[in-house]
Amino acid sequence: MPPKHHLVLAGGGHSHALLLRMWAMDPKRRPAGSLISLVSRHSSALYSGMVPGLVAGLYQTGECAMDLRRLCARAGVAFVLAEISGLDLERQELLLEGRPGLRYDRLSLDLGAVTASDPGGGRPVKPLEPFLAWLGSLPPGAPLRIRGGGQAAVELALALAARGYRPQLLLRGESPSLGSKAANRAGERLLAAASIPLQRLVPGDAPADLACTGSRAPAWLAASGLPVDAASGRVLSEPSLQVLGHPALFASGDCGLITSDPRPAAGVWAVRAAPTLAANLQRSLEQPGRPLRPWRPQARALQLLGDGGARGGQPQALALWGSLALGPTPWLWGWKERIDRGFMQRFESLAPMAAGAASEAMACRGCAAKLAASPLASALARLPAPPVETQRPSPTGPKPANPTSPLRIQGKQANATRGQTPQPEDAALVPTTASGELLLQSVDGFPALVDDPWLNARLTTLHACSDLWACGARVTSVQALVTVPEAGPRLQEDLLLQSLAGVRSVLDPLGASLIGGHTLEGRDGAGLALALTVNGTVAPPHFWPKGPLQPGDLLLLSRPIGTGVLFASAMAGAAEAAWLDGALALMQQSQAELVALLQAHGCRACTDITGFGLLGHLGEMVAAAGPGIASAGVELDGSAIPALAGSLELLEQGHASSLAPSNAAALALLDGPIRLKAPLSTAQLGLLIDPQTCGPLLAALPAEQAPDALAAMRAAGFAQAAVIGRVLGTPP
Repeated sequence: MPPKHHLVLAGGGHSHALLLRMWAMDPKRRPAGSLISLVSRHSSALYSGMVPGLVAGLYQTGECAMDLRRLCARAGVAFVLAEISGLDLERQELLLEGRPGLRYDRLSLDLGAVTASDPGGGRPVKPLEPFLAWLGSLPPGAPLRIRGGGQAAVELALALAARGYRPQLLLRGESPSLGSKAANRAGERLLAAASIPLQRLVPGDAPADLACTGSRAPAWLAASGLPVDAASGRVLSEPSLQVLGHPALFASGDCGLITSDPRPAAGVWAVRAAPTLAANLQRSLEQPGRPLRPWRPQARALQLLGDGGARGGQPQALALWGSLALGPTPWLWGWKERIDRGFMQRFESLAPMAAGAASEAMACRGCAAKLAASPLASALARLPAPPVETQRPSPTGPKPANPTSPLRIQGKQANATRGQTPQPEDAALVPTTASGELLLQSVDGFPALVDDPWLNARLTTLHACSDLWACGARVTSVQALVTVPEAGPRLQEDLLLQSLAGVRSVLDPLGASLIGGHTLEGRDGAGLALALTVNGTVAPPHFWPKGPLQPGDLLLLSRPIGTGVLFASAMAGAAEAAWLDGALALMQQSQAELVALLQAHGCRACTDITGFGLLGHLGEMVAAAGPGIASAGVELDGSAIPALAGSLELLEQGHASSLAPSNAAALALLDGPIRLKAPLSTAQLGLLIDPQTCGPLLAALPAEQAPDALAAMRAAGFAQAAVIGRVLGTPP
């Protein structure tokens, strides 16, 4: 049934990760009639039990990271990568940096914690991601002063020693604080065996390199007016995990604290809270008014403290239970590792689909959803030619007597008479303005590539604008056709708002306007979709056609390709989180500034690489010769073509976009006007026909100006721009 409520999960902590797994494994536990979104600043979440081993170098990041984007996809939850900045309780809106907030009917908080501020300038250990990035930049053997004496600080010092650093602990008291005298003595033995010095009775403001001094909930929780614990900032809740005085809010993990049964922040309680959270979210939405299930966390939990192999031999662990301490011994480490790997196996059991199975089961979205080249070209060839007076005007010729926009299909203009092959351009030329500028129009759009409506609209707008940038034009205005799924009016309002704001996030920096549009409601399960008409202007001397290509020119590609296979593999659960993060970051980079840059370096022809892949769109450039002009040949240097991280690996495994088989017809060009400088692997050939969303510009420049243009592109932030080929005098 169409959703009527919005459940927002704020944060990707352990409770929420397990919640997503439950819904993926058993959809009946998912609240019915609800749109669900998860908001996180990162696309993966580190399992806390394995972080010391990660610091020690015993694990790779992928071994202890839960892929939130993949979990969301399996659970039918929209993933939103964003920084949370606050909470408006009156409007029931989660506030996000740089974009509209998300209104909610129910909000669940599982945000983790941050390290308390350190007067001595110590770098906070939490959030973990920036700390780990900083750690990776340190030279081996660096000395590190760590303020703290609890279990986390002791375990961190041992892990750093195992990795080859020289840590020392700065203690406020006489000994570590591990819960009991026996535990403290055992901890000191571990530290002494690893040759980690202890500085005792150190003032709180003494200089430190790292702060591991306990955790606090994010400050915006208290600033929003929620009831919080004064010492830790954790949100106070009922045993049901419902926030005190706020029945629409729930809190769990390190940011929540049950008033009647307070427990310290630790992953074990976040994990055990997940079943109660799942049951009460479902009950609250499906059966409002029914009593919620209470949860009483256990009084104490077993703590296993590992040394990470800091003593130079097999890793050992210390077991702590209340006032008891056992170890350290290797078998306790083995027990700890079995527990940790068993936890991660719960998520790894959501196995990715086999290579090829995804493209057979699921058609790709984004620009890979466009019609294949063959039926498009055939339909246009059979269409009768328009009257002579409505033919496409020349960029430099006279204005037609009765001008209208020429035929433009699938984001590419095409003019043809019956039986002839259409010659496409990136945007349609219409008559000049009174100032002498050419007006250009383009239309583009596709089913949502990502579930976040704001990000999807931003990507779609950047993709659509590239048609005009590929013609050398400035974007001036846009109209939007937004299709929202069947849902309650409040949800549809929010989906539309997020989509329009995403469009504006691209247009506002360009000085362009969203001048109007139209809305539709999807039927029969149709999801979110966006189409745009993009308008722009260009002075006639600066208009770039696709061709004809000039002998001797070099071909510059503005950035890597590979989005098609990456997002096809994401649908199969086979793409790594870091690969998708990198691709999405690059796809959100506007290429508007390249227009002036390429103009300054004598660009003569240009196109953008989109649904038909690099080879298909290069073939259009090769074929774009005027009457009586022989088509130019191209030598393509396949080894110089930059690929997005992970794309070649996935192609080697047999993954591909659902549009790639149709695009494979362009491989015949390699036996004709396009020749390879050197043979390519199967994966490299697959990259040539991979459909792109927000793909790069491909520009032809005079050989003498190409090196300077390439240097300017890289200086402008297009670090992987490359020369990938040259134009030959005649077809090879």
